[in-house]
Amino acid sequence: MKHVAVIMGGYSSEYKISLNSGKVVCNTLDHSKYIPYPVHIFEDKWVYVDDNNEEFPIDKNDFSVQYKGSKITFDVVFNAIHGTPGEDGLLQAYFTLIGIPHTSCDYYQAALTMNKRDMLSVLRPFGIKTAISYYLNEGDAINTEEIIKRVGLPCFVKPNRSGSSFGISKPKTTEELLTAIEVAYKEDNEIIIESFLNGTEVSVGVINYKGEIKVLPMTEIVSENDFFDYEAKYLGKSQEITPARIDDTIRIKIEEVASRIYKILNMQGFSRSEFIIVDGEPFLLEMNTVPGLTNESILPQQAKAANIPLADLFDNAIVLALQKAN
Repeated sequence: MKHVAVIMGGYSSEYKISLNSGKVVCNTLDHSKYIPYPVHIFEDKWVYVDDNNEEFPIDKNDFSVQYKGSKITFDVVFNAIHGTPGEDGLLQAYFTLIGIPHTSCDYYQAALTMNKRDMLSVLRPFGIKTAISYYLNEGDAINTEEIIKRVGLPCFVKPNRSGSSFGISKPKTTEELLTAIEVAYKEDNEIIIESFLNGTEVSVGVINYKGEIKVLPMTEIVSENDFFDYEAKYLGKSQEITPARIDDTIRIKIEEVASRIYKILNMQGFSRSEFIIVDGEPFLLEMNTVPGLTNESILPQQAKAANIPLADLFDNAIVLALQKAN
């Protein structure tokens, strides 16, 4: 029986979604093989939460916990933290330093993919198509005329290092652009402003499954709102159609691009990338390395379409993490 710390929570606006993902992981893992321990990680506390909702502090020196008179150490960490510190490389580096295997990618890949503008800049020389972009750091002078000349209107204003569509706006006027920048700065002190791509949005899961890179059946996103915002993503204001309603030629092209990106970045574990298809060409928006893991989340939907039960998906992640450590 392997002792598995399922880490959840985090320091970002995504913490509630992460707690849901972590709970599903704990309930779904094969309990004949694994003993899951829900570990809540917040800025003010790292605690193991037992079945009675009692909290026991984690010793950060070796990521252990004293529980009922015994010291519990963990064989592996299952990472279900969306955003910082679970998706931006901080915890990956920590677990690498103290020698505990974990299910997510390495710290460099996590840090790179969490930073949208850095990741897109790395991939462009490899021929990966992206939107036209403009960058701002908090405190920079805002030249709306220059921004609009570069990306046009409407455009998308996004926090550079954030997920779950928090802080994203689609301004259509100069006044809305200024408001959108203010909204994005509430989530991050770095902003990426991108040209509007008018096309079909698809979400593409790529995983290492049993030692092979596997592109899962992709999901078409049809939002009832103006774009795939938080409300559309989590409050039922969208259709998520798996497999996507695209022809085989485009599907094969996207599968090749998504698999190539996974290899270029030397990824491991889960990944879910977002693309907009414009005139038959996929344009990369971003990549998530700790995607949502509830039954309703996109990656589990895609695994189901690929005939991979959720328990197998999670088991595979743990097996690969343990193999990598040996």
